[in-house]
Amino acid sequence: MSKGRAEAATGAPGILLKYLQEQNRPYSAQDVFGNLQREHGLGKAAVVKALEQLAQQGKIKEKMYGKQKIYFADQDQFEMVSDADLQSLDAKIVTLTAKVQSLQQSCRHMEAERLKNIKAATNHVTPEEKEQVYRERQKYCKEWRKRKRMATELCDAILEGYPKSKKQFFEEVGIETDEDYNVKLPDP
Repeated sequence: MSKGRAEAATGAPGILLKYLQEQNRPYSAQDVFGNLQREHGLGKAAVVKALEQLAQQGKIKEKMYGKQKIYFADQDQFEMVSDADLQSLDAKIVTLTAKVQSLQQSCRHMEAERLKNIKAATNHVTPEEKEQVYRERQKYCKEWRKRKRMATELCDAILEGYPKSKKQFFEEVGIETDEDYNVKLPDP
């Protein structure tokens, strides 16, 4: 066993007792090992041994469920809560639940008002205007394709008798292509 693991194993009962008291819920030895192994470097055997030791000392409780043992903090260490305290907490829960419902209703009302204002706005685009914009877009894209095709055909004709590469020709003439700017023609 490494020196760090040996030190962790000797302090394991204190670590496990503190963990079980803070979490205040039942755990199996495997769960405790999985939850604390990375942080404290405890081995599974050290965890099992420490849990059994704490249970024998009466610092924690253990219960058998089939073949598995479950460990949890001794509940006697926690102060008792009176019925009056429980009723007070229940009343507080009812009050807070009512407040949450009221706030949710207020949010729904505000959202409805917002939607009403949006729907009542007079600056909407009419279907005719929308259709006009689409027609113009289609017209300009068609013209773009036509001009691009004409320019490509012209450049190809020049390049048939040109001694240098297409790239060099474009640089000399100063032609910038759609591809240079990552621009694509929209779909028709």
